Amino acid sequence: MGSFSNNNMNSENLNTSSTNSDEISFKDLVIRTREWYQYLLSKWLVIICFGIIGGLCGIGYAYLKHTQYVATTTFVLQDGDGGGLGQYAGLASMVGVDLGGGGGGIFQGDNILELYRSRTMIEKTLLTEVDFKGKKQLLVDRYIDFNDLKDAWAKDPELKTIQFKTIQTPKLDRSQLKLTRLQDSVLGVIVADVNKKYLDVAKPDKKLSIIKVTVKARDEFFAKAFNDEIVKNVNDFYLQTTTKKSLQNVAILQQKVDSVRAVMNGAIYSAAAVADATPNLNPTRQVQRIAPMQRSQFSAETNKAILGELVKNLELSKMALRKEMPLIQIVDEPIYPLTKDRLGKLKGLIIGGIISGIITCLVLVIRRFFKMILV
Repeated sequence: MGSFSNNNMNSENLNTSSTNSDEISFKDLVIRTREWYQYLLSKWLVIICFGIIGGLCGIGYAYLKHTQYVATTTFVLQDGDGGGLGQYAGLASMVGVDLGGGGGGIFQGDNILELYRSRTMIEKTLLTEVDFKGKKQLLVDRYIDFNDLKDAWAKDPELKTIQFKTIQTPKLDRSQLKLTRLQDSVLGVIVADVNKKYLDVAKPDKKLSIIKVTVKARDEFFAKAFNDEIVKNVNDFYLQTTTKKSLQNVAILQQKVDSVRAVMNGAIYSAAAVADATPNLNPTRQVQRIAPMQRSQFSAETNKAILGELVKNLELSKMALRKEMPLIQIVDEPIYPLTKDRLGKLKGLIIGGIISGIITCLVLVIRRFFKMILV
């Protein structure tokens, strides 16, 4: 019994000591926190001084930062539906035409967003000629002008004389453009800069089919013109690419329909020509009229049946084309005057002061911490 009571007392002492140690550690934490707070409070003059310096830097940044003009286009994109034509695929296959209707679209999901960021689309837009106050100018030349790149290139004889105004809008394939190595290199740098600093493409809500294209630039005309042109170029390319296969099917069927119709009309006229060529035919020579006429009539009837199926398949292909045609509806587009995005001086003062004050507190804490360790 004595040993049992001793064990109980020991366990109670251990529990009490552990509880006391926990209370002491928490108390130490509170004391330490108060000490750090009092230490930072004692350095209020230093923190305020650096906060004022940071605020002045924020005002200077707001003064030097150029005003950005924001051009935004919002549109709704609804992909076409190529399904529901499987029951007609057999009819079309009789003439070697595939109506499609299966598989996913080329630009499903967020792929169209990447299309906006592609070098091909940005480059094509930069090489688009626009009218600015009655003067024709490429957007890439406009970019060079308002960024004062000519002055930066003044010391380089090759860059100083570079020009893009002789290049026409690349409506065809890029390989048909006569770009020099230097022009191609400069365009690559400008495209990367536009992609990084000027252009932003996003879906505000992942559940919706609304796409928002925003262009920010120091030059108001460039922001709006670039926004308008890249939306037009990308959407046109999107429509042409998504319906390319169906357009080819329609063109092939239309050619076959025209060809068969021409052959059928020729057979009909041949039968009539045979009858006209033998007006007073000898009854014993009927073979001279009947055989050619029956042959022409048979050819006409055969081509008539083929033409009926081809016309039916042509209409089905046109239906498939209409189903695959995506709907692109502009909701909002940029209008003058554009929205200005700039950092106000008061906002710069507050942000600069807060950031500088936080950094100063961190430096003071780290400095005191290392002093405590080294002592």
